[in-house]
Amino acid sequence: MKHWLLKPTRAVFLALTMAATAFIAVSPLQPAMAQARALPDFTDLVDQVGPSVVNIRTMEKVSLRSAQGGQGDEDMLEFFRRFGLPMPNIPGNPKQAPRQNRPQQEEEQPRGVGSGFILTADGFIMTNAHVVDGADEVLVTLTDKREFKAKIIGADKRSDVAVVKIEATGLPAVKVGDVSRLRVGEWVMAIGSPFGLENSVTAGIVSAKQRDTGDFLPFIQTDVAINPGNSGGPLINMRGEVVGINSQIYSRSGGFMGISFAIPMDEAVRVSDQLRSSGRVSRGRIGVQIEQVSKEVAESIGLGKPSGALVRSVEPGAPADKAGIEGGDIITRFDGKPIEKSSDLPRIVGGTKPGSKSTITVFRRGTTKDLSIVIAEVEADKPAVKTSGRDEKPKSSAAGQSVGLAVSELSDAQKKEFKIKGGVRVDAAVEAAARAGLREGDIILTLANAEVLSVKEFEAALSKHDKSKPLLVLVRRGELAQYVLIKPAR
Repeated sequence: MKHWLLKPTRAVFLALTMAATAFIAVSPLQPAMAQARALPDFTDLVDQVGPSVVNIRTMEKVSLRSAQGGQGDEDMLEFFRRFGLPMPNIPGNPKQAPRQNRPQQEEEQPRGVGSGFILTADGFIMTNAHVVDGADEVLVTLTDKREFKAKIIGADKRSDVAVVKIEATGLPAVKVGDVSRLRVGEWVMAIGSPFGLENSVTAGIVSAKQRDTGDFLPFIQTDVAINPGNSGGPLINMRGEVVGINSQIYSRSGGFMGISFAIPMDEAVRVSDQLRSSGRVSRGRIGVQIEQVSKEVAESIGLGKPSGALVRSVEPGAPADKAGIEGGDIITRFDGKPIEKSSDLPRIVGGTKPGSKSTITVFRRGTTKDLSIVIAEVEADKPAVKTSGRDEKPKSSAAGQSVGLAVSELSDAQKKEFKIKGGVRVDAAVEAAARAGLREGDIILTLANAEVLSVKEFEAALSKHDKSKPLLVLVRRGELAQYVLIKPAR
């Protein structure tokens, strides 16, 4: 057998050189350099978007009067202090009591701190509705330390979007991003004023999209650190575009726990456009009570998969009633758009112009029907009317402290407005109550299946309840009633 010794040619040397280079490029000796190149740098984004983010402080007028307070007032003050709520004006409180023989007067006190961002160069600013709700004065501070008094153009509680206006021009407005391009796992950044610390920058990734939290809008979920004071600030993508408004967090402690929610910017812009044009938001309604379709129901009626919205009841005389929708129908499409889950329906209907004619597809007794319907308008939120004297501040009960609730009596006007004979209004919900989904403005009708007509009955029902067991609460929110289960802390 012959063995041939081949002389290496120029081509062979080139091939060997390229192979060695490739080996070095993928060699585990350089992972740190590869990782360093992959990490995002937010410095340019901060320089680009930072000047468009503002700090928002709100003030509230409080009546000063001389009177003597009792132990109940001290208990209530301790409750507000514990949960970081705005301190109410309590007669007899040494820090709040006026000098003797001093005539009654009003004093402006700080109410809260939030964030916002400049929407247009001529001074329109977007923030959360809960940041400016109930404020008598709104103060906006720019990054260059200029401060302006702002006018509230409009606030929409259902979407938690508000627009305020300052008298200034040539302001650095943000760029609005396309939320449909946002991807789970994408890097995002937030700028705001957590705990009043202005221009704080935090970053993370998009954890989920279209997250249903029971509110009117589907949220963007992120792991960006958001804390009290960040509310109303922008969520920014790596192109320097605002894709959301930081609005809520999930927390057992009141602070950040790795889950935060932002209002998608496309929804927020639709709301802000209406607020700027008319000061309010017009939404459609059809007058049905709905719930999610379970797997068992879907299989038993031949629907196939558990999708659509199951109609529990139809409001007499409402558009759904006139269109022929019946209890037990499953709404599967609205104007050709599929209803995958029940929460899709109110969002799609709400975005439909009142007075327009639409087509609803229902699944009824094994067959599909198309029904024509004329959309009605959701009644606008009525602004809270402030009264002078002792009724200015609601009398909150400290009895709800064990479940994270502060409540107050309903006025006769509120009972008449909601067509109920009684109940208590939620003034604040934290810890266990907040985790269960309760929020300010809710009306509690029953506790543990016991009717609650007043704060006194609320306290009595809570005192009888075993605090180691979940508490079933019937809540009225707007026109809808729902059961909420408050679970004890573990």
